[in-house]
Amino acid sequence: MRYFLGVDAGGTKTEFVLGDDSRELARVRTGTIKRMKADATTAEANLQSALGELEAATGISNSSITRCCIGTAGDTVPLVVNWLREAFARHVAGELVIEGDVEIALDSVFFGGRGVLVLAGTGSNVAGRATTGRIVTAGGWGPALADQGSGHFLGLEALRRGFLAVDQQRPTSLLNDARTFWKLGSLAELIEFANANPAPEFSRLAPLVIAAAEQGDLVAREVAAQGGADLAALAALVIEHIRSLETGAVPVFEVPAVAVAGSILERAAPVRNALIAELSNRYPGIVVRDAPADPPAGALWAARQTARPAQSALEIE
Repeated sequence: MRYFLGVDAGGTKTEFVLGDDSRELARVRTGTIKRMKADATTAEANLQSALGELEAATGISNSSITRCCIGTAGDTVPLVVNWLREAFARHVAGELVIEGDVEIALDSVFFGGRGVLVLAGTGSNVAGRATTGRIVTAGGWGPALADQGSGHFLGLEALRRGFLAVDQQRPTSLLNDARTFWKLGSLAELIEFANANPAPEFSRLAPLVIAAAEQGDLVAREVAAQGGADLAALAALVIEHIRSLETGAVPVFEVPAVAVAGSILERAAPVRNALIAELSNRYPGIVVRDAPADPPAGALWAARQTARPAQSALEIE
C-alpha cells in the first residue's frame, strides 16, 4: 500500500491530508509552518504536532509516505522553501514536491484540466490552466506589491478609506471598529499603530470590514466591491492569456470555468458577489462554480501523480 501526504501551508494555518491511492484517510489542522509568518521553533512545533496527530489517527508512520506535496504562497522565497525541504526531510519519508498555493487549489477543482482559480485569503493570487496544459498566473506578488482583494487588502484599504472619509466628512464605523479591535484609545493612537514598523497584521481587520459592509456601511461596501473588482480584473488577465495560448488549438474559444478558494472568497459574500458580478459583466454566461476549491485535497491529488519537475511561480506564465 502506498501513502501520500498533501499539505496546504497558509499564512495563518496549515492543513494536512493523508491518503492512499484512492481514499482520503485523515485530515488535521495546525498553525502556520510558513517561515515568513512564524519563527523556526514555532513552525517546527506546529509541524511535529500535525504529523503526530496523523500518525495517531491512522496508525500510519510518516516513514511510510511515498510522496508529499506542499502548496504554499511564497514558493519562490528561499526562506520558505529551504525550511520546508529541511524540516520535512527530518520527519517525512519519500519524495517532496513544493508547488504554489493556487496550483494545488486549481488541481482540487480541475484535476490537471482546464480552468481558472481565484484565491483570496490572507493574500491573493489567480491561476489558470489552458488546454495545452500550461499554467498562467496573475497577481501573487505579496502584500506590498499586489494581494488584491485579500484579507490584507481589505484591512489596509479600510483604514485608508476610513481616514479619507474623515476628510470627506462621510460617516463610517471602520476606524472605531479598528480602534476597538486593537484596544487603542484614540484615532491618534490608531494612526501611530497603523504606521508602525513592522506593520500590524492588517488582514486581522478583514472580518470587521465584511461585517460593516453587510450592515450597510457604505465605505466598507466600497472596500469590498473594490476587492472583488480587482480580483475579477486579475482573472480576466488570466482568461485572456489562456485565449492567446489556445488560439489555433481549439475551433472556438470557450471562456473557462472559474472556481474560488480562500477564506475571503468562501466567507465574505460582498467580495465574492462583486467578483462574480464583474466577471459576468465582462464574460456573459461565464460559469463560476458554487463549491469552493479544497487546496489540501489538491495537494493530495498532486502527490499521487507521477513525479514531475516542480515549477516555481516565476517559471509559470
